Amino acid sequence: MANERENGKDLRKEKLDEEREEFRRLAETRDPKLREKIITDHLYIAEILAKKYVNRGIEYDDLLQVASLGLIFAVDRYDVSKGFAFSSFATPTIVGELKRHFRDKGWVIRVPRRIQELSKKVNLVRLSLAQEMQRQPTVDEIAERLGVSAEQVLEAMEASKVYAPQSLDKTLDTGVDDQEMSFGDLIGEEDERFNEIDFNDVVDRLSATLNDLEKRIFLYRYFEKRTQISIAEELEISQMTVSRIEKKIIKKFRQELQIPVQSGKKKR
Repeated sequence: MANERENGKDLRKEKLDEEREEFRRLAETRDPKLREKIITDHLYIAEILAKKYVNRGIEYDDLLQVASLGLIFAVDRYDVSKGFAFSSFATPTIVGELKRHFRDKGWVIRVPRRIQELSKKVNLVRLSLAQEMQRQPTVDEIAERLGVSAEQVLEAMEASKVYAPQSLDKTLDTGVDDQEMSFGDLIGEEDERFNEIDFNDVVDRLSATLNDLEKRIFLYRYFEKRTQISIAEELEISQMTVSRIEKKIIKKFRQELQIPVQSGKKKR
């Protein structure tokens, strides 16, 4: 059991190292085939995040397309030298694109058709310019591309902020006699792998600061839930040594996560 966990951790670290190496090569060569491979390898992140927004009035295929575009933005903007995993950078980037899509595609109040049509064009041009320029375009740049005034672009952008949510109590025809279903019944469950993205990233990053003995104690204590006594017997060291190393591990994790250490004497 312990060997399997160790092997799993080693594989995750190896995969993370390979991922970073690919991004380093991409930054140096700008190889389009390598860029396409990296995007394909990480499409699962876009799929997971898109699923979290299903049954909110927009089809899953559209959400996946938006999430995939966010993934492309993340790949092009990711800086491997910062030290964090790509998934930690890509997730907020993709979520931001999904939220903007929901903001831009629905209408709480009825607005003139000309503004609706202009709003759609503004959104498409904004995404297109962002991909071309590798940054968010200004209002003037969008206006110039569309051949309209900046005031018209601002009007369309403000109008696109209203979103019309579907009622969860709205019933749907199931096609079966005397059987109805509401939107609330269709809300998907959270994908288990979603939370694992950040969790695995944190564990891999922090484990890199531990030596071999610390890694084994960390694995035994927090993954296998073993007592300090059983760990001491396994490693042929004293329980006091296990306790001291565990405190050292906790201190390292606090420092890495920037969690302040409480100071001061305990009250008697």
